Amino acid sequence: MSNSLGPYTVVMPAAGVGKRMRASCPKQYLTIKDKTILEHTVQRLLSHEAICHVVIALGEFDEYFPTTSLVSNNRVTCVIGGKERVDSVLAGLQSLHAEQEQWVLVHDAARPCVQHKDLTKLMTYCINNNHGGILAAPVRDTMKQATLRGIVDKTLDRSQMWHALTPQMYKTAELTAAIVDALAKGITITDESSAMEASGYASGLVSGSSDNIKVTQPEDLRLAEFILQQQEREFHLEAL
Repeated sequence: MSNSLGPYTVVMPAAGVGKRMRASCPKQYLTIKDKTILEHTVQRLLSHEAICHVVIALGEFDEYFPTTSLVSNNRVTCVIGGKERVDSVLAGLQSLHAEQEQWVLVHDAARPCVQHKDLTKLMTYCINNNHGGILAAPVRDTMKQATLRGIVDKTLDRSQMWHALTPQMYKTAELTAAIVDALAKGITITDESSAMEASGYASGLVSGSSDNIKVTQPEDLRLAEFILQQQEREFHLEAL
């Protein structure tokens, strides 16, 4: 790895309740092999040599985090998140020292399968190009635009369409200012890239692995478990 990479902080919004999972607890606290998704995700990030710190934005009345192993990890700090994802990201960003931590990554708590090679690829791209970027995957399926009645309106050209993934990496001061500005203007922010776009900043598309799934639906939990098992098996084979 280039000496120019890191150490970096990751901001992780984790204040959501995950209603689509239809579970008894927020999705980040569902377990895979006796560890919560949140623990899997944080440990995956902190095991990358360029990541030194994870800031987790929790719900104000989160009763689950204190039961995890992360509570005693001195490389993890917590802030109180907000109602929407963007509010939690902003809370995490405002806890940082932008002059000392010039770059920041933002990663979904429910993406435990992100690979180290993709993290390195994103970091290298951003540093080499001196602007932010996101992990993304090219759209493979035929894409349809629907009418309000749920009828196909037209078929879209997928050749320039990408699925936005995380992490997304930007200069800390620029991302913070872009989010504050977007919120003040009432612009809907669905990810960090959308805030940066609204402020006119460049966002590079860095092709990442499609197994970097987000656990959103109940069936995603089984898929994430399978992917983690496969990744662990591949890691052990490479180590032989």
